[in-house]
Amino acid sequence: MSELLVALGLVLALEGTLYALAPGAMKTAIRQMLDLPDQTLRTAGLVALAAGVALVWLVRG
Repeated sequence: MSELLVALGLVLALEGTLYALAPGAMKTAIRQMLDLPDQTLRTAGLVALAAGVALVWLVRG
């Protein structure tokens, strides 16, 4: 359970860093995402999910 909380903390730290360093770029990215079809976002989410699971699997073996 503590590893899950550490992972969540890392995600929040990375997200926060992006918003703190480049808020304008993040707003632009969000506007562009709103124009994408749902299927494209879903596919990108599934690819990110698979990459994350594969990375954890490789590291934790």
